[in-house]
Amino acid sequence: MIVTQTDTGWQIINQQAHGLLAVQAAMQWRQDKRPIHWVETLIALTEHDDGQDPWTERNHLTSAGAPLHFKILDYSVEQCKNLIQIGLQKSRWNALMMSMHTSFLYEPKRGSDKALDEFLDQQVDNQKKWRKQYGTRKAEAQYAYDFVQWCDALSLVLCLGQVPPEERRLEVSVGPDGISYFILQRKDRSLLMDPWPFEADGFSVYVETFQVNQLIFKDDNELYNAIQDAPIIISEWVFRK
Repeated sequence: MIVTQTDTGWQIINQQAHGLLAVQAAMQWRQDKRPIHWVETLIALTEHDDGQDPWTERNHLTSAGAPLHFKILDYSVEQCKNLIQIGLQKSRWNALMMSMHTSFLYEPKRGSDKALDEFLDQQVDNQKKWRKQYGTRKAEAQYAYDFVQWCDALSLVLCLGQVPPEERRLEVSVGPDGISYFILQRKDRSLLMDPWPFEADGFSVYVETFQVNQLIFKDDNELYNAIQDAPIIISEWVFRK
């Protein structure tokens, strides 16, 4: 979950919803710069945070009983395996994108845990195998994953409220084309991406958020029910060239 504290409780965005927001932005990307296997890449982007622990016991709570923000979570080799398995049920390309995502996230942690190291070694082999099965060059697969990562980064910037005020620029990430992209908010609250990588001159994206007016929960079931009973708040952003 993406969790922000408010005066009366918590604002919550499901991580899977953040993936859906990322796809909305991806759909606007210039057609002549889109990666190969376009549909499969979009699906991989949608599912890049799937495979998480079930809503049982206290899997989604801090030790104090607050909703668990995703940045507090440590890695889970089991969740990584589940994620790749979800991709495999659709196509090797989806699994390849998920495998590359886990490598991107956890290669910096190599050497800290034997089980993680074994998993990362397996992904190196998996990625070679799946690229060969698809007849895809490494550079093509890397471009596609870098696109996934860029859209993921943009979605997180929006969901975490990281766009700075007063028209100050923030680097979102380096895109698949090797270009650094910056976001800024105009006085009318519309957003500019510089340089502009999108097909249309303007569009909007949105995500469901939930305002939960309770600070502490006894277990996942109580938090889950509170989220289901909370009114839907649509957070929307308008991009304009």
